[in-house]
Amino acid sequence: MAMTVKERVENVASELTASERKLASALLADYPYAGLVSIQELAKRAEVSAPSITRFVAKIGLGGYQEFQRDLLLELKEGEKSPVELQDRGGRPAGGYLSDFIGRATALMADSAQAITEDQFARICKLLSDPQRSIYALGGRASNTIAFQLSFHLRQARKDVFHLPSDVETWPEYLLRMRSGDALFIADFRRYQTDLERLAEKASARGVRIVLMTDKWLSPVARHAAEVLAVPIESGTLWDTYTPALAVIEAIVTRIAEDNWEQTRTRIRAWDEVRIKERDSDK
Repeated sequence: MAMTVKERVENVASELTASERKLASALLADYPYAGLVSIQELAKRAEVSAPSITRFVAKIGLGGYQEFQRDLLLELKEGEKSPVELQDRGGRPAGGYLSDFIGRATALMADSAQAITEDQFARICKLLSDPQRSIYALGGRASNTIAFQLSFHLRQARKDVFHLPSDVETWPEYLLRMRSGDALFIADFRRYQTDLERLAEKASARGVRIVLMTDKWLSPVARHAAEVLAVPIESGTLWDTYTPALAVIEAIVTRIAEDNWEQTRTRIRAWDEVRIKERDSDK
């Protein structure tokens, strides 16, 4: 698979000069859109010279600013690919279908462990477990199942966890409820949803910290996110796989529950007691 421009930058991060680090920060802060302006405009935004940008582009292995922008545009197109387009370029495995599929998913799960650093993982767990914050979660048409996994398990470990309904007409109620410092987890994968970006923008304006789970092409929500979890999803089939994303979610909620075990145990016991009483009342 071809590397994204973001991956190219990350691969040479230790080799960048002070000027190039400023440029990289400006690019990644609004990726990939920051790189789609003219070289003069990017130089102005990053407060570097145009020749510095040319040297930076060469250092990440591209032939010039035109190729740099072409690759960014191709990434945007990848983010809009439908299952029809993915299937047209795919093919059936030569061996057993199930074993091949599981093998691909396993490889992608291993890749996800490399895509997310332990420091970032720890920061997100700390953010989502902070009892001073309310936690909100939502995903897209298909990825809402990922957000639901997070909210379902997290609310058994702590209070003040809310899963937003899919109906956008209900979102103002939740936005008005959000306070500065709260966290909003959004799962948004390619064929990104513009309504999720608008939600993130409005929540961010209220001081809410956005945690985004997405793919390597990056949902537009990334513009407003404090943390971005970019997990691999390309399975080589007509549908992208969310298996790595679910594994990361399970790791997050498990660590939070284990790190706050006394609180989690007390809450689960109380939760189960209420469920049992409700069940008994129906008899």
